[in-house]
Amino acid sequence: MLLAALCCLLWSFRTSAGHFPRACASSKSLMEKECCPAWTGDSSPCGQLSGRGACQDITLSKAPLGPQYPFTGMDDREAWPSVFYNRTCQCFGNFMGFNCGNCKFGFWGPNCTEKRLLVRRNIFDLSVPEKNKFLAYLTLAKHTISPDYVIPIGTYGQMNNGSTPMFNDINVYDLFVWMHYYVSRDTLLGGSEIWKDIDFAHEAPGFLPWHRLFLLLWEQEIQKLTGDENFTIPYWDWRDAKSCDICTDEYMGGHNPANPNLLSPASFFSSWQNLPSSADVEFCLSLTQYESDSMDKAANFSFRNTLEGFASPLTGIADASQSSMHNALHIYMNGTMSQVQGSANDPIFLLHHAFVDSIFEQWLRRHHPLQEVYPEANAPIGHNRESYMVPFIPLYRNGDFFISSRDLGYDYSNLQDSERDIFQDYIKPFLEQASRIWPWLIGAAVVGSVLTAVLGRLTSLLCRRKRKQLREERQPLLMEKEDYHSLLYQTHV
Repeated sequence: MLLAALCCLLWSFRTSAGHFPRACASSKSLMEKECCPAWTGDSSPCGQLSGRGACQDITLSKAPLGPQYPFTGMDDREAWPSVFYNRTCQCFGNFMGFNCGNCKFGFWGPNCTEKRLLVRRNIFDLSVPEKNKFLAYLTLAKHTISPDYVIPIGTYGQMNNGSTPMFNDINVYDLFVWMHYYVSRDTLLGGSEIWKDIDFAHEAPGFLPWHRLFLLLWEQEIQKLTGDENFTIPYWDWRDAKSCDICTDEYMGGHNPANPNLLSPASFFSSWQNLPSSADVEFCLSLTQYESDSMDKAANFSFRNTLEGFASPLTGIADASQSSMHNALHIYMNGTMSQVQGSANDPIFLLHHAFVDSIFEQWLRRHHPLQEVYPEANAPIGHNRESYMVPFIPLYRNGDFFISSRDLGYDYSNLQDSERDIFQDYIKPFLEQASRIWPWLIGAAVVGSVLTAVLGRLTSLLCRRKRKQLREERQPLLMEKEDYHSLLYQTHV
C-alpha cells in the first residue's frame, strides 16, 4: 500500500520541472524569465531599497561537462535555471533567499549579523520529549501546505513558454520528496524513450554538497513552520549495527506483535542486514582524493564514490556488483528507501543522510582541502564546481558547500565529542601537570633571573678589564724619539 501510494505521488511528479517560489509562478515572471520577488520589509524587488540584494542576470558556468549526457536542449534541468529564468535575486552580505528575505546559513537576527552554531545530535541522545517533538514536526510538515513554494505539473514547453502556468500546491514534507525525485529522474526524450544515465545529485561529485544543502533547507523550513529556531535534524549512527535499533514503534516503527524483540515479518525492515562497520568508515575517511578518474560511479579511490557506496570500503575500487556505505542502508531498508527517486519519502532518509554528512564533515576536517579540490570541469552534467544545483531557487553552486559545516552554522555532537576527547587525553593532562609544578617553575624562573643578572654583571666587569689590558698590550714596543719624550713628559707631570 505504501509503495502504491508512493508510485502515485511520483507519477504526479513525472513531468514536473523546477523548484519554484510561489511569487515567481505567474505568466509574467515566466515570460519575462525573471524571478525577483519583493521583500516584504520594504516592498522592493530583492530588498534592494534596504541593501539586501538586487535583480541581476544569471551567470552560468561555461566549464566543459563529462560525456555521460550527450544531449542539448532535451531537459529543462540543463543549465539550471535558464530554461525558466535568466534573472534572479543576487543577495548581498549575509542575506539569502529567493527575495533576500532570509539570512545565510550560520547567521541570525533582523540584519543577519549574529553568528550562531546549532548542533545535530544522535537521535538516541534525545530525551523523550525532544524525540516526540521531532516526530510531531514531521507530521506537521506532512499536513501543512508550503506557503512559499509550488511545484509545476508541466514542462516549460507544455506551459507554452510560460504563457500558461501549470503549478500545484504541495505540503512542506512532500516538497522535499519531490525535489529529491526531480533531481534524480530520467530525461524524457519524447514518446516512450528515456535517458537513464543522468542524475544531478548522485553518482558524481555533487552528491555530498547537494544533500548537505537539502538538509539545511529542510531544517530551515521546519524552523519557519514551527517557530523553533534551534531545530536540527538528528542523525542515526548506523556503524556496526547488528539490528535495526531505530525500527521500533518508539522511533520509526515496525516490530513483531508476538515478540517485541523481533521485527514484524510484514515490515519492510525485516530484510535488514548488517550495515557498514567503523572500519569501513575509517577506510573511507583515509582516502585523500575527493574525486578521481571519470568522476562518476566508476571512479576508483574516490572518497565521494566510496562513501556513496559505488566503490568497495575495503579497497576503494569501484564495484558495480555490490552496494556499500550510503547505498547499503537504502537497499537493506527495502521499501521506499530502496528506490532512489522516492527514498526521501521515508523519514529515516533524513537521519541517514545527516550521518552521511557528518562523515563528509570528518573528511573535510581531516584533510583540509582547498575549494579547488572540487572538480571545476569535466564532471557529469550539473556537478561542476560552478554549476547551479538543481532544482533550487534561490541559486546555490556545488562549490559553495564544499566547506566546513561550522562555516554554515552547524556541527555534530559526535564530532564535538571527539574534539573533547583529544583535549581530555592529551592537552588537559599536560595542563594539570603543569599546574602542579608551577610554583617550582616560578621559583626556578626567579633564581634563573637572579643568576642571569649576576653573571651578566660579572661578564661586563671582566670584559672591561680585558679591554683595558688589551689597550696596554697594544702600546708599541719601539717608539719614535718624539713619542718617547712625550711619554716621559706625561710621566713627570
